[in-house]
Amino acid sequence: MISVDLRALTQPVGAMRIMETILTCMSFSLVATVGYVSSPYWAWCMFTWCFCFFFTFLILILEFTAVSAKLPFAWDDFTTAFAMLASLMCLAASVIYPTFFTCTTCHRQIGASVVSWVCFGVYAGEVVLTCLRPSGQNSGFLSTLPGIMKMLETFLASLIFTSLEDWQYSGSPELQWCVAVYSLCFIFAIIIILLTLGQLTSYFPFSFDKLVIVYNILAAVMYLTAMVIWPLYSFRTNKRPSDCGHLCAWDKLVVVTFMTILNVIVYSLDTAYSIRLVFCVSNQ
Repeated sequence: MISVDLRALTQPVGAMRIMETILTCMSFSLVATVGYVSSPYWAWCMFTWCFCFFFTFLILILEFTAVSAKLPFAWDDFTTAFAMLASLMCLAASVIYPTFFTCTTCHRQIGASVVSWVCFGVYAGEVVLTCLRPSGQNSGFLSTLPGIMKMLETFLASLIFTSLEDWQYSGSPELQWCVAVYSLCFIFAIIIILLTLGQLTSYFPFSFDKLVIVYNILAAVMYLTAMVIWPLYSFRTNKRPSDCGHLCAWDKLVVVTFMTILNVIVYSLDTAYSIRLVFCVSNQ
């Protein structure tokens, strides 16, 4: 029998989730009334608001009906991780959308941008509340620094995929290697997140933490090669066109380069911290 828990709606975190649901709905509704724009950045922003709306609303329902207590994974860990991911996604959408799709007379676009910034602030506030909330239990993987960095790695890879187009790397084995690096690292990072969230790491016949360290080292080295190869072969004979406008396709090459550099830094920090955690802290 399903019970009802009113505290899921009346406590501060619940009230913030209600605000998030309303704000994300307002954002994608305002943008939808303007009309479809054939751009991967427009699609990313719409996906962000719809994704955050759906999962925030789902979390509210599951907590209100107390179904969340019966799920076979760490619910608090999941909701904290989702709030972190949603805040990152809303931050990206709040920067991308006004940069590419607003003007001085675009009132609905400006309104959607403002609402998106407010939504980012509410999600960030939820992250602060959930992280500072006293708990007698140990934090789950996604609430720890390695888990946060794993989510950041997948988030940056998602922004890279948003900026990739076939013409950028077709016919170039070197750039195709970079795309393979982005894809493989993204897939394995998602697998690690799912295995830890589902508490399946104990079924491995060897140390899962050491396996993750090996993956982090390989991913950092692979991303390092992509950081060198992508700009070298993308810009070598491809200067910025003089007629490059507001939504210039050439600028996407710069976005991929910048996000690759950021992910090299994140993977390197993740590797260093994981090695310290497994070989130094655990042996004390």
